[in-house]
Amino acid sequence: MPSLFDPIAFGAIHAPNRILMAPLTRGRAGRDAVPTPVMADYYAQRAEAGLIISEATGISRQGLGWPFAPGLWNDAQVEGWRPVTEAVHQAGGRIVAQLWHMGRQVHSSVIGEQPVSSSATTSPGKVHTYEGRQPYEAARALKIEEIPAILDDYARATENALKAGFDGVQIHAANGYLIDQFLRDNANFRTDIHGGSVENRIRLLNEVTERVVAVAGAERTGVRLSPNGASQGVDDSNPETVFVPAAKRLNEIGVAFLELREPGPEGTYGNTEVPRLSPAIRKVFAGPLIVNSDYFTREDAQAALDSGVADAVSFGRAYLANPDLIERLKQDAPLNDWDVKSWYGGGAEGYTDYPPLKDQEAA
Repeated sequence: MPSLFDPIAFGAIHAPNRILMAPLTRGRAGRDAVPTPVMADYYAQRAEAGLIISEATGISRQGLGWPFAPGLWNDAQVEGWRPVTEAVHQAGGRIVAQLWHMGRQVHSSVIGEQPVSSSATTSPGKVHTYEGRQPYEAARALKIEEIPAILDDYARATENALKAGFDGVQIHAANGYLIDQFLRDNANFRTDIHGGSVENRIRLLNEVTERVVAVAGAERTGVRLSPNGASQGVDDSNPETVFVPAAKRLNEIGVAFLELREPGPEGTYGNTEVPRLSPAIRKVFAGPLIVNSDYFTREDAQAALDSGVADAVSFGRAYLANPDLIERLKQDAPLNDWDVKSWYGGGAEGYTDYPPLKDQEAA
């Protein structure tokens, strides 16, 4: 079995190791969704990752409701991202842009219109806004004639990602966001060609992937799914019947990699008793399969590779607090604790000031 530190190819992207930086929303862009200079420092610090998957990045104003998250729908955002990708490349790294439409997980005070979703539903709980957390609002169902414009938004964001210097893109089809809202039966009550049967609920994922691949090429396109358990109120009564066919279709398209967020019963950031579907997905997806959620040690990550299910592991909170995570895993060195208060906004504090191992050893 391969080691975490062995190289791997994600399509056209050649990674020197199998330790990925998972997408992490950090809220350091401007209110106009333009990346800021400190973001270049943050990503460059973590360039030793086999592959960096960027924080979720909006494909449109409609789809981006997270305060101070970045976008990729206009030229100013492209120009803001260029110093980030250049800094990563100069540090020897590789980075793909995660493309995001949040669907109903937004607030009208941020996006300027009523949220949209697969169906007229409302998320549970509260949403982040510029004025603090507020209750979610009722989403309206996207009209069938509106979906081509959503596909155009994904295509434009993909074009902009490549213009900005990203090595590829990842389609965010997980975590209860728009595509996930179409996939799962407790959020999708449509009676048209995008609802009802599994084939119909997979349709939007298929259409988005085909449009993105037409721009970036399959060899530079990845996808993220969260197949087991509820996520932000989005769930399915029989997830295996949905996500295994979805993965099979992605395999037919030939995407460069598939990442799965799979919490377990003892999950520390969401948990579920619903079994992980990666073993079943492995049988139908031949490309690189990446697993994510609650990996903090070399032993646990290596065990995922040794099982034969995963080809690589993406680390989230561990990468947030440890820019030199690769070296720490090699040495089995202790990890920095993360500062939850600085996760979703602010400046350099709790963002680029986590101490590297060499400084801690010198002290």
